[in-house]
Amino acid sequence: MANKDMKHPDNVAGKFYCTDPDDENGEGCIACNVCYNGAPEFFGEDEDGNAFIKKQPGTEEEIELCVEQMEACPVGSIGDDGDA
Repeated sequence: MANKDMKHPDNVAGKFYCTDPDDENGEGCIACNVCYNGAPEFFGEDEDGNAFIKKQPGTEEEIELCVEQMEACPVGSIGDDGDA
């Protein structure tokens, strides 16, 4: 489960977020590229290849796509804290 206290600093505000790679709980992004290849409109990568949310989804289809990426993340570094 993503650590909402360790959000990547480049995330845009909203419901979905990616965890910073320095998360001491081991839930930080490992730069595997699953999310930003699967949903490049919503997930970006920083200079080290770590993911962040660059655009929040707005439609049900977009939310489903982001949830798919969250479920596919091998380390659970994508979260949904319900904040809009």
